[in-house]
Amino acid sequence: MKGVVGIVVSNKMHKSVVVAVDRLFHNKLYNRYVKRTSKFMAHDENNLCNIGDQVKIDPSRPLSKRKHWVVAEIVRRAKIYVPPSPTTTPTAEAGTAGASSPSS
Repeated sequence: MKGVVGIVVSNKMHKSVVVAVDRLFHNKLYNRYVKRTSKFMAHDENNLCNIGDQVKIDPSRPLSKRKHWVVAEIVRRAKIYVPPSPTTTPTAEAGTAGASSPSS
C-alpha cells in the first residue's frame, strides 16, 4: 500500500490520531462521482497533530488492534483563531477616549 493524505478529526488519545481520508469513485448507473470517507487510526509519536491538520500517513506493522498507520508528515497546519490579548489595544483606547468625554 502507499501513503494517503487526510484530515485529523480526533486527537484525544495519547500518541494516536484519527485521520479521515476522502476518495471519489464513479457510479456507472447514475454517471456521477460519489465521495466516500474512510477513517484510519494513526500513530503520532510526539503528539504534534491537532484537529484540522492535513497529514500524510504511511502503512506500518500492526501497532495495536486497530492502529496500522503512522503519521509521516504534517502537510498543512490548521488555522486556529487566537483572540487578541486585552493589553494590546492602543487603537481602541485612542478612539474611545475622545468620544466618551462630552464637551458641552
